[in-house]
Amino acid sequence: MTRFSDLRLDPRVLQAVTDAGYETPTPIQAGAIPPALEGRDVLGIAQTGTGKTASFVLPMITLLGRGRARARMPRSLVLAPTRELAAQVAEQFDKYAAHTKLTKALLIGGVSFGDQDRLIDRGVDVLIATPGRLLDHFERGRLLLTGVQIMVVDEADRMLDMGFIPDIERIFQLTPFTRQTLFFSATMAPEIERITNTFLHAPARIEVARQATTSETIDQRLVRIEPVRRDLAARNKRELLRALIRAEGEACTNAILFCNRKTEVDVLAKSLKAHGFDAAPIHGDLEQSQRMRTLEGFREGALRFLVASDVAARGLDIPAVSHVFNFDVPSHAEDYVHRIGRTGRAGRKGVAITIATPADAKYLAAIEALIKQPIPEVPVPEGFAPSAGPARSPEGRPAARGRGEGRREERGEGRREERGGGRRTGAARAEPAAAGAVAAVAAAPGGEGEADGAARRQAARRDQPRRAEGRDQGDGDRAVVGMGDHMPDFLLRPVTLPGRAED
Repeated sequence: MTRFSDLRLDPRVLQAVTDAGYETPTPIQAGAIPPALEGRDVLGIAQTGTGKTASFVLPMITLLGRGRARARMPRSLVLAPTRELAAQVAEQFDKYAAHTKLTKALLIGGVSFGDQDRLIDRGVDVLIATPGRLLDHFERGRLLLTGVQIMVVDEADRMLDMGFIPDIERIFQLTPFTRQTLFFSATMAPEIERITNTFLHAPARIEVARQATTSETIDQRLVRIEPVRRDLAARNKRELLRALIRAEGEACTNAILFCNRKTEVDVLAKSLKAHGFDAAPIHGDLEQSQRMRTLEGFREGALRFLVASDVAARGLDIPAVSHVFNFDVPSHAEDYVHRIGRTGRAGRKGVAITIATPADAKYLAAIEALIKQPIPEVPVPEGFAPSAGPARSPEGRPAARGRGEGRREERGEGRREERGGGRRTGAARAEPAAAGAVAAVAAAPGGEGEADGAARRQAARRDQPRRAEGRDQGDGDRAVVGMGDHMPDFLLRPVTLPGRAED
């Protein structure tokens, strides 16, 4: 069995690895580190959670052990698709370079340009960045990429999904042709294949698992739900999610819950908190400081449920996640692989539960075709039934009704009282009839049958002359006369057109 001590790493790096408690490399590490130390380009293809970060950080620290950094000219460059992943790479670098004097800078959004400029001006050995912020610094003239010796592209398929491929191609063109490139991806889409053919030179291809496969340590489950009505689908899914969490009991020590949209992330987090679950949202629209605090709280165990968009689906290394819940079936099949890869890491067991409605059929078919296996289906928890009553707000109060709903209920009560109170005459009979006519117009579709509504409207039109007659008889206030009851005099005056005499 290969050990880290067999990989010809710098002794200072080996000491840091030992301090971190590791002795045996993962397959991607054992395959990628030797050719990287030889200076060859590397194309690594491995599913998420297999240790790709260390497979480029460890040889990079070893290769950079000789030489020194120059101002505004980093010696190596690591590109990551999201701020969280870039920050995680920076943490890994700090851990494994603890016994060296190598320096780093982290260029991500949400941090002031001034602080980042000062780090670059001093000179750094390793520059870890997201593509957009890196190009911002370059275009401001604060950064030169002509000194890059090693370039790393991490989670390349996520770069493709996020639209970063043009930026990646431009960055490649800004770096020296003689650079060494380490390129890592979980899947190999045609566009990714094109880039590797263009910018990598005779790379060592290390593929430790079939493309787009899921880890065998993950217990995958599919739970189907038929919403009571289409407009209640999200609410019924939230009810099912809470039932699933309760059914897991103490086995669910913590979990990441994935939604497709940022707005749904906020709604679900608020709903869970209202029902007594310790949950917080994380997505791209939140401030970077809040995102980092939330993520750190979840990593340290202070937060039990992390409700996330796909910003948290790639590369985040939180070793002890017991469960992943797909509240929404991902619309891109590859995202399923990355989402459930947040659990079952480092040989641990994990559970991934996906909630699906009939509308998700085509997405499920694409996922099962990608992973080349069906997702085992399990029944809903015993005793669960989706509710069809009035929706409630996340705080537990009845949700605000549509405009006029409360008034319609009051008018309906008035009509029932009128029907049960015998015959009335004059204004006393006219006013309830008028209320009934207004209620007929305002009645919500589906509340009563269309035939009943049409009958009420017809009756209201028949009652209009009698209502006007009853008010004119003097009982109660006179009604305001509108255009339908009276013809103003000015409309009866003759009109003479210019240049034409009256008849």
